[in-house]
Amino acid sequence: MKFTLNGKAVQIDGVPEDAPLLWILRDELKLTGTKFGCGAGLCGACTVHLNGKAVRSCIIPIASLSGQNVTTIEGLAPNGDHPLQRAWIQEQAPQCGYCQSGQIMQAAALLAQTPNPSEDEVTTVMSGNLCRCGTYQRIKRAVLRAAGDRT
Repeated sequence: MKFTLNGKAVQIDGVPEDAPLLWILRDELKLTGTKFGCGAGLCGACTVHLNGKAVRSCIIPIASLSGQNVTTIEGLAPNGDHPLQRAWIQEQAPQCGYCQSGQIMQAAALLAQTPNPSEDEVTTVMSGNLCRCGTYQRIKRAVLRAAGDRT
């Protein structure tokens, strides 16, 4: 299985075809920024980009990735200086931090498609990413701040 991960070609062999991308990232490739939350694609902790679109890596079988382009939180910005990453720090968005890489990846897909979203658009798109600590207002402020930094 060959695909592009964070801009580099990778080949994965010897794993079951139905193995979820999440476990390939974490166990085989040692990229632990993508988190396990629910295992059913419902919480958003495992969000990555597949060809630029936010997807839940816990329900994406590795067999479906041939020739595809995957981006994880580690590949979002080489130096961790993506406008969203900076805004997350400025707004002190995380509390425990567990869901935050998924939150940032969902927000990055939003800003790539809608560079200047309204508050309602941010709320709607981010509503599928759960935060047990309830930092939703700080997350929304961070997304809006990042959108402002990009314009």
